[in-house]
Amino acid sequence: MRLVRQNEKSVRSRHRSGTVALAALLTAAVASGCAAETGGGKTPGGPATPAAGGQPGEAAPQGGPARALDSYAEQLKRKQAARAVAARKWGLAKVPLAAPEPPEAKPDIPTRKGFEVRDDAGLPPVFTTVPTKEKVVFLTMDDGAEKDPELLRMMTELDIPYSAFVSDYVINDDYGYFRKMQKRGVTISNHTLNHRYLPGLSYAGQKKEICGQQEKILKHYGKRPTLFRPPYGNYNRDTLVAAKSCGITAVPLWTAEAFPGHMEWREWDRDLHPGDIVLTHFRGKGDWKGSMPDMVRRVMKTITDKGYAVAKLEDYV
Repeated sequence: MRLVRQNEKSVRSRHRSGTVALAALLTAAVASGCAAETGGGKTPGGPATPAAGGQPGEAAPQGGPARALDSYAEQLKRKQAARAVAARKWGLAKVPLAAPEPPEAKPDIPTRKGFEVRDDAGLPPVFTTVPTKEKVVFLTMDDGAEKDPELLRMMTELDIPYSAFVSDYVINDDYGYFRKMQKRGVTISNHTLNHRYLPGLSYAGQKKEICGQQEKILKHYGKRPTLFRPPYGNYNRDTLVAAKSCGITAVPLWTAEAFPGHMEWREWDRDLHPGDIVLTHFRGKGDWKGSMPDMVRRVMKTITDKGYAVAKLEDYV
């Protein structure tokens, strides 16, 4: 089993490396205005030299890296064209920027300074930003009360990644909605059973809230999460010890929160930074002055206007 995992990791690494190499070749080709050649050439001021078996003036047939490069370029063009159509359909002023390839190795993420607890060595890190130099941010949605089918269609058509941190007490009337979301590539993560204020509970009470939700998610979605977000962002050492005991490896919080009509900021400069985590909620007009698609339009305007792309959190954490 260990060998299989190693082989799978090797294959994924070679695939990512190949994609990055193709992207680099594509960029170089566009910048230089040169076409890739697989045989033959052209002398300055003279006719094209034919490839083996070709006729003078004929373009050499493409193969190998050149054909793969064309295929990759065509995929990028089709994807961007589809995203542009979706942006117009859903009322976005600008087409969302495409995220770069995820890192081959996930970064080491320390607990954010000032967010430490006593004797926290070996406990899951608590952070609001992922270490990266890329202009990417991460979109996360909490709770699960609003189950808007328009959100599923919108995010799929726009090809915008996001992560769901769900509480059982608001999703248990429709587990299927989040199963549809999971099939679209969204990771379902832990936000406790009942959204309690965890520092007000005993260790046993916290463990029941966190580990109980681990089992609920395993039952309905097939996998225990590794990411956990405490309700309201509040936690203590017992929270982290309990979370670690049932498989949690990281506790992502947030630097900004999105609403249909505005953004709220944690940082003093009220701005985005590479690797920032953006929070929003599964809510609708009963709680907001707008729908979930309204919220997506707002948050994507902010993110795109500032020159950022949305990447998938689980590719980095």
